[in-house]
Amino acid sequence: MNSIISWVGGKKALRELIYIRMPKEFGRYIEVFGGGGWVLFGRTPDTAMEVYNDFNSDLANLFRCVRDRPFALLKELNFFPLNGRDEFIVLKRYLEKEEFTSTYLHEELEIAERYLTEPQLEEIRSILMENAEMNDVKRAAAFYRLIRLSYGSGCTSYGCQPFDIRKTFHLLWKGSQRLKNTVIENKDFEELIKQYDRENAFIYCDPPYYQTEGHYAVEFKKEDHTRLRDTLAACQGKWLVSYNDCAFIRELYAGYQIEAVSRLNNLAQRYDNGCEYAEVLISNYDTGERLRDMPAQLGIFDLADFDGME
Repeated sequence: MNSIISWVGGKKALRELIYIRMPKEFGRYIEVFGGGGWVLFGRTPDTAMEVYNDFNSDLANLFRCVRDRPFALLKELNFFPLNGRDEFIVLKRYLEKEEFTSTYLHEELEIAERYLTEPQLEEIRSILMENAEMNDVKRAAAFYRLIRLSYGSGCTSYGCQPFDIRKTFHLLWKGSQRLKNTVIENKDFEELIKQYDRENAFIYCDPPYYQTEGHYAVEFKKEDHTRLRDTLAACQGKWLVSYNDCAFIRELYAGYQIEAVSRLNNLAQRYDNGCEYAEVLISNYDTGERLRDMPAQLGIFDLADFDGME
């Protein structure tokens, strides 16, 4: 299935190339820079463990609410009747304000534990937890709406296009069913990889592309690219990384398998139809395993040889 959202750097156009380059066998699938989860949503959940991670807390929260509280999320989305620039600005301000954060919840619980009796504490705890859960849903609904109304799903500028959010409700329900057994994390990539890496793991990384980091809400510095390489170098499992094709990345991953690929540049299509974007797939294993098992198409000369054997 397709992802429930479009997202900056999404792999819709590249994921078929990624699928046929995955290892033939692996016991756990870890998507480190999940984003819109296009690769995850499109694959069959045929492993014992499947992990989605993104350092953007709003993305992780949205996916958790889709998985665990789809009815509450759909109900909340119906409370946003407007569809225009004013609503976009209101949603953006709401997300930036973060009225009920996890830090606030922790502080309130700490105060309650110190000064209240046990019966009072349990009553207050349930109220605080309910408020926190409802805020998760409200925040997920606002974030989902913001993505749908923004230009290029970048969440920074209004897309100037009318959009009926109700048309996507079936996607959220399908997404909830697809994610039911998926572990959803909100961690730094190094911490996540070290936690889930095993000999039977397949780790897919789609980090912010080099010198395009400004398009992402989460900061990713030049030294983070090197830190990612070093983290992967220490892995027990197999890994595949997608990157933009440039000298820095090729030098950084020298010694590993690097394959040049290309896809349509979606953002440039309206100005330059057919424009392609050069990328590389980098791995620490033989990505031709599946390709060699696929039936080869016979050419004219192959058929001639076959006829000559009769």
